Amino acid sequence: MKKSKLTLYIFIALILGVIVGYIYNVSVVATYNNKINAAETSIKAIDNKLIAVKDTSSILYKDLKIQRVAHAKIRKTNDTIREDKVEYFTILSDIFLRLIKMIVAPLVFTTLVVGVAKVDDIKAVGRIGMKTLLWFFSATIVSLLLGMLLVNFFEPGREMHLMLPDSHLGTDIQKTALSLRDFVGHVFPRSFFESMSNNEILQIVVFALFFGVATASIGEKREIVIKAFDAIAQVILKITSYVMMLAPLAVFGAITAIVSKQGLGVLSTYAVFIGEFYFSLTLLWCIIIIAGFVVLKSRVFNLLANIKDAVLVAFSTSTSEAAYPRILIEMERFGCSNKIVSFVLPLGYSFNLDGSMMYMTFASLFLAQSYSVHLSTVQQLTMLFTLMLTSKGVAGVPRASLAVVAGTIAMFNIPEAGLALLIGIDPLLDMGRSATNVLGNAMATAVVSKWEGELTTEPFLMSDLVNERLSE
Repeated sequence: MKKSKLTLYIFIALILGVIVGYIYNVSVVATYNNKINAAETSIKAIDNKLIAVKDTSSILYKDLKIQRVAHAKIRKTNDTIREDKVEYFTILSDIFLRLIKMIVAPLVFTTLVVGVAKVDDIKAVGRIGMKTLLWFFSATIVSLLLGMLLVNFFEPGREMHLMLPDSHLGTDIQKTALSLRDFVGHVFPRSFFESMSNNEILQIVVFALFFGVATASIGEKREIVIKAFDAIAQVILKITSYVMMLAPLAVFGAITAIVSKQGLGVLSTYAVFIGEFYFSLTLLWCIIIIAGFVVLKSRVFNLLANIKDAVLVAFSTSTSEAAYPRILIEMERFGCSNKIVSFVLPLGYSFNLDGSMMYMTFASLFLAQSYSVHLSTVQQLTMLFTLMLTSKGVAGVPRASLAVVAGTIAMFNIPEAGLALLIGIDPLLDMGRSATNVLGNAMATAVVSKWEGELTTEPFLMSDLVNERLSE
């Protein structure tokens, strides 16, 4: 009930933000917007004239340069005044973004340690684990690559034309691209506490993997560690719920500031972005179902019929964890072995979030396009590899993907302030990616059961259970 109310409040804040932003745009900011647009038009015209002048020592060239500097100063002055006018609105979203970043490191660390440490006998389940991870990482790569290809094809952020914050201004952005040495520095921690304080997500993942594997190997004492970290993880998730209570205010502030500065035209980009994202999710669903059909044959359609209610629960609540009890029952009813279900499903909720991973790709590259930050193919693949690792430590809870995006985009010089663009539409996107996560985990469980010969020939139906009860 609380989650549905939060979503309602977010939508109300979104609508109010549009209304207030439009009024503020017309009554307060319009004057400065007109001056900024006029200055930009003059600068473009001057640039065209400068290109035509071949003699850079001529008086005409020098006069044009002086005029360009003057118009650039006008643009900068009015942009500063405009930012001051919307400062009170942007503060609301800034507070939320800081709180989101506050929970990134502990959320990734605790959930990943618990997920790895809960594996009982690594040698005994090694075969099942390898098959499970094979499916998980294959699905991860497909989700990320498909997301990268489609977001580059659609380019949903190309019409935003947002100005980079002052700390990112200049022409040397491309020079800060990650080299191999820089990437290694981002992966392997020098100090765990330094990694936590700097929100170095990859370093936290590496330490968490070591910590989780070591915990799983210490025998009975591991239960103490698992219970402790599981409790800490629950506390952090509770903190997350507290932070999300501020989301409506953040949405109101972010949307008001955006509409105030850019007008209602910017909202058309959101509509396009949402439509393109759901189209991409539909393609991902088709790929997952086709891959399942290769292994399960026609029974894949029985599986879809079995899990439809669980998928709807995840879609309506925007969390795949809400569907966990139902999907557990349905997978066993489908004919999957209990030991396979109990092993694969919990791992899937930390290691196999197909919808969330596609969203992370879409969101990160959307922000890069919005700020006109060019990323080469190599840089984009590096980002996908980063997301592939960092996504493994995120639970299937509402809006947890924003935390991973926040911790990743800074590595590629994409302004973190751009996350404000996603807060308002995130609930709509969260519904689709949560439902996709449930489908991916159910398909993985069924496929691994089939590979292990632990899937009964005939599906276990409710009528079978009723007949068993009547015969007793």
